[in-house]
Amino acid sequence: MKRVCIIPCGAKKIWDVKPDAGSQPAHLVYLSPLHQRTKCYAQTFFSDWLILSAKHGFLHAHDIVSDHYDVAFGTPHPEQITEEELYRQFYEKKLFAYDELVILGGKKYRKVIDPLLQSHQKANYPLTPYQGIGYMLQALKAAVETKTELTPHI
Repeated sequence: MKRVCIIPCGAKKIWDVKPDAGSQPAHLVYLSPLHQRTKCYAQTFFSDWLILSAKHGFLHAHDIVSDHYDVAFGTPHPEQITEEELYRQFYEKKLFAYDELVILGGKKYRKVIDPLLQSHQKANYPLTPYQGIGYMLQALKAAVETKTELTPHI
């Protein structure tokens, strides 16, 4: 079975710490604790992973993010990526080729990802049972330390 992990971006970005950082690869842009833990988890258990940004959509680690932004799913914003653009990226980045998408985000990601899925695909949201970011961070840390993936939650 071919799998990919989708991780959230995060509000804290490199430009909050280094305002003159300029354009950066996506894997260096996001600094929030949840992003850092999900990235570590993705790198531990998956050969393929992407970051999902409410402004830029699906980002590979090497994709360039040019500047600071503050856009989140679930909050209306003129710069938020459209469903049509996400669908285009889903095909452009060949996400349809995966049997399972493991999404390390909260409930709001279901509304974004589920409409994109093809009939042969399933989405797994292993952080769904955790109430609160603190519990999510603990679960991700423990999973990486013990080399045990989180229980699938569909």
